[in-house]
Amino acid sequence: MRALKKMLVIVDTRQDKHLALARARLLAKATGATIHALAPNPHANEASLKVLETLIKPLQDEGLEVIPHEQWHNNAVETIIHVRQAEGCDLVVKQAKRADSVAKVISTPEDWSLLRKCRVPVLMVKHAEPWADGKILAAIDANPNDSEHQMLNEVILEYAAAIAGVADAECHIASAHPAPMLSSTDPDKQTQEGMRFSYQAGCKFFADRYEIPAEDIHVEEGPAETLIPAIAKRIDADLVVMGTVARTGIKGALMGNTAELLLGAIECDVLTLKPRDIMEPLEQTLYRF
Repeated sequence: MRALKKMLVIVDTRQDKHLALARARLLAKATGATIHALAPNPHANEASLKVLETLIKPLQDEGLEVIPHEQWHNNAVETIIHVRQAEGCDLVVKQAKRADSVAKVISTPEDWSLLRKCRVPVLMVKHAEPWADGKILAAIDANPNDSEHQMLNEVILEYAAAIAGVADAECHIASAHPAPMLSSTDPDKQTQEGMRFSYQAGCKFFADRYEIPAEDIHVEEGPAETLIPAIAKRIDADLVVMGTVARTGIKGALMGNTAELLLGAIECDVLTLKPRDIMEPLEQTLYRF
């Protein structure tokens, strides 16, 4: 996990609540990172910039380095990507659009597009409470036969454990597993007990590495898009850390990405990550001075 030096915070100056800015303040106080506050605005002017500057002034008065940006490049997501790349930010922080039904989830393509296209971690903020002394939930796919997910799991646990350490919070692990498959040639997949044991072992591997107690491992049968939000709510998680992959084109328009479904269902903050080979190359280019 790279040190957090710069974060890009998306600010909608038309809103009354600024959860992303509040979360960025706490992160900056904990890490010393610079905040780049971006208000995507196709009609930027002196007056609108003044509104943004007024919003960030309390943070600046606390001694935090906060730099205002008001830009527009075709649409909001392209604007975010452009400024993030130009400023070399390590993290994007954005207030999530509330989604209390499937209809509302479908109507938030901006958040989905950002998750698919952004090459650095994206933190979707849903509440203002501190993470300190709270619970961080690492949501993984513990399928032992899926090497791609194993690589992503490495990143998820690395971030979740690091955040839990800084916040003095508990780190939990959760994984959904499918129903038994009687036709499978793998004995572990033919029974519910065998399937659960297999996924439990995958979680235990990371729990042992990061010294996570066995009682903080949650493995249950069912679809991840319903189980993970339920587990997060049951343990009262403050942050869920999960993975996604880069998806563009026609496939990217489909409602098949578990992370996109989870984003609408989870009630706490959500940090989405990609495998290192997707996240890092662009960063290496940006930081080559």
